[in-house]
Amino acid sequence: LDPDSEVMTVEMKINLLRPALGDLLIAEGRVIKPGRRVSVVAAEVFAVTDGVRKQIALLQGTMIPV
Repeated sequence: LDPDSEVMTVEMKINLLRPALGDLLIAEGRVIKPGRRVSVVAAEVFAVTDGVRKQIALLQGTMIPV
């Protein structure tokens, strides 16, 4: 996909692992499998307190270009 492409969500799964408590929240996303018609993506979300990162959520989605 082109970085300026728009996509539509076909499916989204979110695992909420713990409360989002911390000084800072960091989300890191990546494309698992790019495709012309369907792409699979994932993201992890971390809460940071006193420099310690704890994972608070895990997301996986399926996207199609529009």
